Amino acid sequence: MSTSPDSDLDLNQLFLPAWAQQPANKNLYENHRGEDARRDDRRDRPPRPFGQRNDRPGGPRPGGGGPRPQGDRRGGDDRRGPRGPRSQDQRGGPGGEQRSMPEQAPLPELDVQFRPDENGVESLARQIKMTGRAYPLFDIAQLFLQKPERHSLVFSTKKKPDGTVAQPLFVCALDDTLWLSEDEAVAYVLEKHFATFYQAERTATEPPKGTYTFVGQCGMTGAILGPPNYHDYQNQLRKLHAERFARMPFEMYKSRVRIVRDEEVVKKWIEEQSWKTEYNCLNVPEPLKVATREDVEKHFRATHLATIIRQVESHTVSGPASRSMRSRPLQQLVRVKWEDQRRFPLQLATSLSQQFASRGLQFFKVNKSVTHVAVARPTYLEVETNPVSENVKRIIDFINAHPKGTRRQLFEALAPSAMAMAQPAVEGAPAVELTPEASAVITDLHWLVHQGHVLEFANGILETAKKPAPRPAPTPKAPAPEKKEAKPEESKPDEAKVEEGTGANETQPAQPIAEVSEAPASEAPVAQPESPEIQTASAAPDAATPSPSEVVPSPS
Repeated sequence: MSTSPDSDLDLNQLFLPAWAQQPANKNLYENHRGEDARRDDRRDRPPRPFGQRNDRPGGPRPGGGGPRPQGDRRGGDDRRGPRGPRSQDQRGGPGGEQRSMPEQAPLPELDVQFRPDENGVESLARQIKMTGRAYPLFDIAQLFLQKPERHSLVFSTKKKPDGTVAQPLFVCALDDTLWLSEDEAVAYVLEKHFATFYQAERTATEPPKGTYTFVGQCGMTGAILGPPNYHDYQNQLRKLHAERFARMPFEMYKSRVRIVRDEEVVKKWIEEQSWKTEYNCLNVPEPLKVATREDVEKHFRATHLATIIRQVESHTVSGPASRSMRSRPLQQLVRVKWEDQRRFPLQLATSLSQQFASRGLQFFKVNKSVTHVAVARPTYLEVETNPVSENVKRIIDFINAHPKGTRRQLFEALAPSAMAMAQPAVEGAPAVELTPEASAVITDLHWLVHQGHVLEFANGILETAKKPAPRPAPTPKAPAPEKKEAKPEESKPDEAKVEEGTGANETQPAQPIAEVSEAPASEAPVAQPESPEIQTASAAPDAATPSPSEVVPSPS
């Protein structure tokens, strides 16, 4: 379900320049103070105390120290001595080995598809039908990528050649989060939704016997592990390493543990050991209590795993949820796929073309490169042979005579009263009524646009549909040479078979070759030349483009 309102996707606003999309009441110079204000700030600044100036060589050092030592700045002062070349041990790792950057983990083998929001597509389809303008399809796809609320992601598994799943997917039924392994999903549930299944209960117990003057403490988390000679010290050390620092070698993590002799820290550890924590199991038919977190995980796997975590082959994640995924490999995968779509949004454009086509919109290409979506495909209108009104001829002639003309220029020339209606009303001024001539221009232009005879692009330029190029005439079929029949007495049966198979050389009819053009690496923004070559295209953009004479039907 989409949370973005219909007004969030307004084609009239989104295709304006960046400076025109800002609110009219925004003051671009509200933080500008001027030269006088900056001069006043420098005048009010307190003077620097004497003895703390360090802008002259050999002067007093900051903080009132002694004079700066004289020496070569590039080589340091005289006390450091000459800097010699670094040895191989200093440049590399242990034993002189050259240090290398750690390799990044490979991305999960998953198929990720971007899908536009259906409510946003419905809103744009209504706007295109109402305005009649032609918009570049790939630019619309970029609009859906700008905000996470405008699209969703579909994660699907891939199969190996042997039929097994390359990377399994697991979904938590509590919040629809996606995970790459069952262990990750279980650890997430026990951390995020622990109170849903278990309740911790602390009971007093006997404190540790003996006298302790120091304890071991994790140098990175501050967790108190206990005295090194305590019987549970090694268990706590390995447990914390497995839970928090599993990627770090154990010996390296062990070196980070420090010995603390503070009485407060030792007393805190003794108080923690004076309590025993047990866990009451919830949502079970009979009361049950387990002693440790390991027992909690075993109970969860045996009781709740089948209903809470399930393995899936495909799962849809909303755009905002994909930006806050807890699995780091999935975060990296989403980022890489999003960057690919920003460079060339083929997935979104293909999905948009299918959804727009199901709503009755049509597609065509300008200059064999930029795919546009509109209410109708370009259809050439022969005003000399077709019975049309004089007003329609005037509109066609004006557009042909004024390349890159706009609707405003058309109304100014043919219907000035329509432009008067478009002006903001002045308080107290009489209302301007449209003349029959202006109404006829508006009606005829609306009909021409919705029939495809006139094209109005996103930048407001009006153009007429061009006459398609004639099809090349097919090559006539050459007559086949007559076969000579061999007389029975002149040829043997085996030789006759050979003549029947190889003697005749028929000429196949030549097929007409359609003009094929390669699709560009990326869709360019709308840039209309003086006489663009417009050709129809299918709903889904592909690499091959038909010739101008070929009309590809829109998919249903």
